[in-house]
Amino acid sequence: MRGLLLRVVLFLAVISLALTAWSQRHWFTTKIEQLHVSQRRSGPAPDLATYQTLSTDLEEHRKRLGQSYLKASIGPEREDLLAQTRELLQMSLPRLMRCWLGTPWDFNGTAHEPGTGKVACGYFVSSVMQDAGFEVEWAPLAQQASQNILGTFLPPEEMRIRVGMDYDAFLQEVLLSGPGIYIVGLDSHVAFLVITSSREIRFIHSSGSSPYCVIDEPREHSHVLRNSDYRVTGNLTASDEVLHKWLLGEKFRTQTR
Repeated sequence: MRGLLLRVVLFLAVISLALTAWSQRHWFTTKIEQLHVSQRRSGPAPDLATYQTLSTDLEEHRKRLGQSYLKASIGPEREDLLAQTRELLQMSLPRLMRCWLGTPWDFNGTAHEPGTGKVACGYFVSSVMQDAGFEVEWAPLAQQASQNILGTFLPPEEMRIRVGMDYDAFLQEVLLSGPGIYIVGLDSHVAFLVITSSREIRFIHSSGSSPYCVIDEPREHSHVLRNSDYRVTGNLTASDEVLHKWLLGEKFRTQTR
């Protein structure tokens, strides 16, 4: 009887120790998760109101410039309007992109506006382009391979494919291509590269790695861009044809192969 009682006491002691250890591990895990959430919340928050205002204002500018473009004669007059359009988009597109900052990433995320759900990298690019006034096929475009997304806007001769290229050499080559709004396709990712007239490079994307949200990174911290073996790039705002189609509201047919 005394032996049985001892075994019961030992059994209960083991159970108590196990529960205590589990409780400590659970507390530690919870604290780590709370820390990650706190860190994400401390960053930029999605700004839907500003996004909608910017989109509406940009559409009004597009219509005004488009009407002027149709009336303008071919030559210096149209070239001047294209220059105005290029400057407008290079200013407006990054502002639209940054309204998404902090929007959570998900591989299957299809949010159409910032802060309204989770968003995959392709849907982020497609949504920004559509809400900037580009007549794209929103879901079909978002679901394409990165090279097809870029190919929807630019012909092959205006795209640059690099495989296994040193990161610094790649950045230097892109800088030599001039300022503008680029789409960049990677091994399994698609994003925007914003290159300013002062040669600053910003990598803006819905990141499937930490911090798992839409993020705006400088070249030094763009680890996804650095670590990709495959990179395809194209400067959207350097293309007169892209600007022409945007001004006139012409459709960009999704390239599927």
